[in-house]
Amino acid sequence: MAQFFRRRGRGIARFGRAEGGATAVEFAIIGPAFVATLVAVLQVCVFLFAQMAIQNAAVEAARYFLTGQAQNNNWSATTIIGKVCPTALFTCSNMYLVVQNYSSFSSASTSSPSMYNGTTPITSYAFDPGTQGDVMVVQLIYAWPVVTAPLGFNISNLPNNQAQLTGVSAFRVEPY
Repeated sequence: MAQFFRRRGRGIARFGRAEGGATAVEFAIIGPAFVATLVAVLQVCVFLFAQMAIQNAAVEAARYFLTGQAQNNNWSATTIIGKVCPTALFTCSNMYLVVQNYSSFSSASTSSPSMYNGTTPITSYAFDPGTQGDVMVVQLIYAWPVVTAPLGFNISNLPNNQAQLTGVSAFRVEPY
C-alpha cells in the first residue's frame, strides 16, 4: 500500500511542477476580459469619430444659414442634409435637421432634441430658417447603431440598440 501511495505521490508532485499548459490556462482566464475591453475601446473610438463627423456636418449646415444661402435658395431640410451628410458613415435618409431661431443667445436652447416618444420615432422637427440678424441654433441628429459588446458593455441610449449623435451650432445670421 505504501508503494502505491509513493507512486501516486510522485505523479502528483510531477503534475504540480508541470508548466506545459500554464500559458493556455492563463489566456483562458484573461482572454475574455481582454477581448471585451478591446471591443469596447474600438466601439467607443468609432462612436467618437462619428460624433466628430456629425458635428463637422452641423457646422457646415450652419454656414448655409449664416451666409443666407439656405434662405435665398429656399432650401429644405432634405436639401441641406444632402449637401452636408458624410455618406461614408451615415445613412443620410435617417439624419434629421433641426433649425430654430431665437431673439437672443441667452434664450437659445442647444439641448439635444428627443428622437423617440416612448418607443415611437419622431420624424419631423422644427425648421425655421430665420432672417438677417436672428440668433439661430442648427442641430443634426442621427440614431447610430450600436453593437453590444461582451460582458455587458453598451453605449446605447435609444431603443433598438442605438445611440443618439448630435451636432450643434449656434450663431447670429449675417446680413446678406
